[in-house]
Amino acid sequence: MNARTALAKWLGTLDAERLTALLEERDLPLAAEYRRITTLRELAEHLLTDESVGHGLMAGTAGELELLASIAALALERHGPVARGEAEDGPRYPWQQHRPVAPVEPAERLVAERDVLAWFEPGAERRRAEHTLARLRERALLLPAPKGKLALPPLLHVRAAGFDGYGRTADWLLTSAYNAPEVKRIAATLFGEGAARTRDQAQELITTVLADPALVRPLVAGAPARAQELLDHLVPGPPLLRTHCFVSRYGAQYAAPDSKYVFREGGSGDEGTDWLAARGLLVPVGLDLVELPYEVARALRDEGAAPSPRLEAEPLTATAPLPPGWEGEGGTAAAAAAWRVELVLRALAAQPVAIRKAGGIAVRDTRRLAKAAGADEADTRLWLDLAVNAGLATPQNEEPAPAARGRNSKAPKPAARLLPSDRYDAWAAAPAAGKLLPLLAAWVVVPEVLSHWPDPDETPVALISPQDEEAVTLRTGVLRALATLPDGQGLTGEAQGHAELFALAAWFRPALRANLAGDGTGTLTGADELLDRLAATLEEAALLGVVAHGALTPVGRALCRLLEAGAAHHYPAVPGAGANPAARGSEGVGEDLTTRPALAQAVTALREALYATLPAPSDTARFQSDLTATVTGAPAPVLADLLSAVGDIESEGHAVVWRITAASVRRALDSGWSADELLDRLTAASERGTMLPQPLAYTIKDTARTHGQLKVVRSACCIRSDDTALIAEVAQARGLAKLRLRRIAPTVLISTAPPEETLSALRTAGYAPTQEAETGTTVLDRAPTDRAPSLLPTLDQAHPVYGKPVRGVPASARALACALTSAG
Repeated sequence: MNARTALAKWLGTLDAERLTALLEERDLPLAAEYRRITTLRELAEHLLTDESVGHGLMAGTAGELELLASIAALALERHGPVARGEAEDGPRYPWQQHRPVAPVEPAERLVAERDVLAWFEPGAERRRAEHTLARLRERALLLPAPKGKLALPPLLHVRAAGFDGYGRTADWLLTSAYNAPEVKRIAATLFGEGAARTRDQAQELITTVLADPALVRPLVAGAPARAQELLDHLVPGPPLLRTHCFVSRYGAQYAAPDSKYVFREGGSGDEGTDWLAARGLLVPVGLDLVELPYEVARALRDEGAAPSPRLEAEPLTATAPLPPGWEGEGGTAAAAAAWRVELVLRALAAQPVAIRKAGGIAVRDTRRLAKAAGADEADTRLWLDLAVNAGLATPQNEEPAPAARGRNSKAPKPAARLLPSDRYDAWAAAPAAGKLLPLLAAWVVVPEVLSHWPDPDETPVALISPQDEEAVTLRTGVLRALATLPDGQGLTGEAQGHAELFALAAWFRPALRANLAGDGTGTLTGADELLDRLAATLEEAALLGVVAHGALTPVGRALCRLLEAGAAHHYPAVPGAGANPAARGSEGVGEDLTTRPALAQAVTALREALYATLPAPSDTARFQSDLTATVTGAPAPVLADLLSAVGDIESEGHAVVWRITAASVRRALDSGWSADELLDRLTAASERGTMLPQPLAYTIKDTARTHGQLKVVRSACCIRSDDTALIAEVAQARGLAKLRLRRIAPTVLISTAPPEETLSALRTAGYAPTQEAETGTTVLDRAPTDRAPSLLPTLDQAHPVYGKPVRGVPASARALACALTSAG
């Protein structure tokens, strides 16, 4: 039975839940593009393609990849090489093929499972290997085969060398990297001056030497100690090293994809890399990046030893003991994040912001929201982006303006505003844990490091379009790497700690290995730009209470489990964002999670971790004679609304302090509160039921006494008052000269400014006017209640490639799985 038939038969034994998990890992139906998959046989054909197998390989760990590579090497040894094209993709993405290769039938290249298990010591190590093989079968990376046999997808047979940590061939590397003078220079170093007259002769001499292990080994034996030390790190893989041996022909700071390189004048300053480069044992493949040729690594590896795939991650060493109370600091950060986002969205609800035609929010609007929330501008951008991705704020187009008259006239494009969504009000009334749940669920799956702005010459703006394909991969690897830390230990914030963290993150997410290379000490590290994104990811995690002192908090561990449950497969849908923010336990996690038990359990675990971490909100305040109100911890939504109505936030931290002034009391009166209501509500909220301080009660009563003595009549913008002395005083006030007030009756003034401007000027001058409608009723100042419908899709809505659904193609992996299982 061939591999396709056997795989289709095995797929028919899966229930909808197991099949959905497999399809989501292979990014189906999205990865099939416009191809329709209607039968299990068609699905089996797709799962055997290089692209699909590549998706599966990158969803596992480097340990699983190493085990598969070792099995592929064993198949290569037992069955010989397969016919293949001359694709030279190197160690970065070895599943990518640029040229077609001859078909490979996996059923003809089986290896014995007992031979593979013999690589592992009996006991826990072998049981771990058996568990890994079972997991690879479940993910269709080991194909159905006769009992006791292992079958690999065709890609692994074709690309066995690349998956085993080898570099590209010397001939390809030399051709790609050098012009003739450099190739002749290497030949002269190996064979003496005049050994080759042409480039072809020189390159043939070099590749002949490197292809012969009997010549490579004595050559390396005579190398300086530093060169041998570097080879010890490069030979096992990955075969990349960061060094300064070469410069591009166009200069040291620029290298195009097809650049040729020359030796740096004076060398790199490192004896080992200079010696290896001079003999063709290291070849440039990028700016300050070199690669060890396949032939050299093959010659220097101990091929007599049994393979020893490492199925467990190596522990982090750059660690330090955690201080007492470190988890509490994470909880404080999480509570502060929920509060800050609430303040930013309150300010947005009071005054929505415009969205620029070029995209994003203008800097001045971001600064206004930051000032209103008392938050840092960079943090405010993060809060806005998280709110949009969590479905709490939504762009909405205004009504289009009518087109101008004329044959070629077009209606102008309607402006757009960012408004709170229809989910905002329920979210704002929820406890802090309920508020943070959708924000964390969005942060962990959004394909962007939101606080990282790579171009220093551009001004950062909020509301960016997420498009960083590596962001979720990096975030997942970082969280899983931090989860390996032993209890009581945290990662240090030094460069070594970040380098170790990135290397371990790449072990959990092999796609990151494309950015791994050794430094001068052999330590694996990432490119500077990627390390910057890693640092930004850790800063965001600390801001959200996911990480504290370099260790995952309980909330961080729950978030890691949400990723492991497959939350990132559904973006722009966000599992958990649609949960009822006021619910507890497994209630109200969202209708689309009822058919996905693994995700539902992960969302429930995250919710409970948040409730356990965040203290219950405070519903009382301590009022003092200096007209301040202090709330310890996070205030309850009702208390926060009351204090924000009558006061202004003065400081935040472990406690929130409001300052109550005559102006803030006047604002509360303008919005409809009466003095008695304010006094009653504030007294009820007073800590331990104590009476309000006399200065506070006096300020409220005194402000209420003068409030509304002046009336601004909206119809003709008149100012009226029953107090004729007050009218006379206002008419003569120098600060109101710009209003050009004119007295037309003993109790009436008229203003040349509109009502809003007149009200503002009077209040600035120290008066407390109210606005009156044409009917004589008082107009209350209330915050706008514009809401936009949330655009957050459900998990079962289509996520098409080019923006439009394809007729006949299921909208999600679950829908495709149900269609295939029902069709048999």
